[in-house]
Amino acid sequence: MTTIDRTLAPDFKAIDNITLIRPEHKKLDNGCNIYCFNSGDQELVRIEWIFCNLRFNVNKPLLNMAVNTMLTEGTTTLTAAQIADKVDFYGAFLQVDYGYEYSQVTLYSLNKHLHHTLPVIVDILTNSTFPEKELETFKRNQQQKLQVSLQKNDIVGRRNFNKAIYGDTIYGVGASFDNYKALQRDELIAHYREQYQPSNCTIVIAGKIEPGTLTLINDTFDKNWTNGNTPADITQPEIVPAKELFYLTEKADALQSAIRIGRPIVNRNHPDFQPLQVLNTVLGGYFGSRLMANIREDKGYTYGIGSGLGSFKQGGSFSIATEVGADVCKAALAEVEKEINILKTELIPDEELSLVRNYMLGSLLGSLENVFSHADKFKSIYFAGLDYDYYDRYAATVKSVGAARLQELANQYLNFDEFYKVIVGKY
Repeated sequence: MTTIDRTLAPDFKAIDNITLIRPEHKKLDNGCNIYCFNSGDQELVRIEWIFCNLRFNVNKPLLNMAVNTMLTEGTTTLTAAQIADKVDFYGAFLQVDYGYEYSQVTLYSLNKHLHHTLPVIVDILTNSTFPEKELETFKRNQQQKLQVSLQKNDIVGRRNFNKAIYGDTIYGVGASFDNYKALQRDELIAHYREQYQPSNCTIVIAGKIEPGTLTLINDTFDKNWTNGNTPADITQPEIVPAKELFYLTEKADALQSAIRIGRPIVNRNHPDFQPLQVLNTVLGGYFGSRLMANIREDKGYTYGIGSGLGSFKQGGSFSIATEVGADVCKAALAEVEKEINILKTELIPDEELSLVRNYMLGSLLGSLENVFSHADKFKSIYFAGLDYDYYDRYAATVKSVGAARLQELANQYLNFDEFYKVIVGKY
C-alpha cells in the first residue's frame, strides 16, 4: 500500500486548453430557433424558452417582471394548483425566471414524460390569464418584500447606485410601492401577448436528447403556438448616467454603512473587457484579492468586500461593494482609493499575477461540471452577439496579459475621482 506524504504539496499543472460542447441548431416551422446540447447518460432534459424583454417604460417599470412571475398563476384551462400538480405528477420541475434583458420558462423533465409535460408549457405560453385574485396577492406580497428590503442598507445602496449608473432604464429603476399598486390585469395581458410569441423566443435544450424529442417539440408547439399581429418591440431606451457622483442616505442609528462605488465601463463586446476581468480579480474579484487582504484581513473593517464587472447589451459597469462599521466608513473609502492608486502606479508582481491566472482558468474549468453548464456558457455569448472564440480569447488573455498592460487599464478606467459613490448609513 502506497503511503502519501502529507507534507508535500501536489504537483502543480497549468491548464492548457478548455473544450466546450457546442450546440446543434434547429428551427421550428414557426420560426423559433432551437439550440441542442446532447450529452449525458440520464434520461433527463432541461428545456428553456427564453424571451427578450419588451421595451422598458419608466412609467410602468414592473410589467416585464410581473408578467413573467405570474405566468404559472393560471390559464384558460388550468389553475395554478393544477399546473403544479400536473408537473409534479410526472416528476418534472417548472420554474420561471426574470432578468433585466430576458425572461424565461424552464422545464426539467424525463424524456418519457415530455408528451405529458410539454402541453403544460404550451398552455402557459398561449393561454395565461393573470387572474385578478392572484394579481392582488402578487402585489401585496411584493410590497411586503419591498418593505423588508428597503430596511437593508446594502439593498438601498445597490438601488441608488444602479439608478445613478443606468438612469431611467430597466437596469436602473427600482420598484416602488406605487408601481405595484398601479399594475393592471389588462396591461399584463397585452404585454404577455406581445412578448411571449415564437418570433421573440430562443429554445435551448440540454441533456440526453432522444431522436424523437425535436419532432415532439415541433409537433407540440408549431401547431399550437403562433406569432401575433404585433411584433415584439425589444428596443431599449438609451442609458444616460446621472451627473451627480456622490449619494448619501443617512441613517442616524446605523451600526454599519453600506458602500457601493464605481462607474460605467465597457461590456463584454469590447476588447478591453477580458483584460479588465483580470485586473478586477486582482483588486477585488476573489477571496485572496487586495481589497480583502487590506480591508478585511488587515484593517478588520468588514466581513467581506468585492469588486465586479457588470455586462449588459447596452453597456456595463465596474463596482466595489461592502458593508463596514459606521465609524470607519471614511477610512474604508480611503483604503479602497489607496489600493486603486497602487494598481495605477506599481506593476503587479509576477507571483500574484500567476496566482490570479490559475484561479480564473480554474474557475472557468470548474464551472463546466455538466451539460447544463455548457449550455449556460453558450447563452452568455449567444445573447451578447458573440461566438465561441470569445472563450478562446478569454483563456489566451488570462494566460498572457502582462502587468504593464494591466497598469495601463487601471489608469484608463479606474480614476477614483470619477467614481459614483453611494453611502447608506453614516459617513
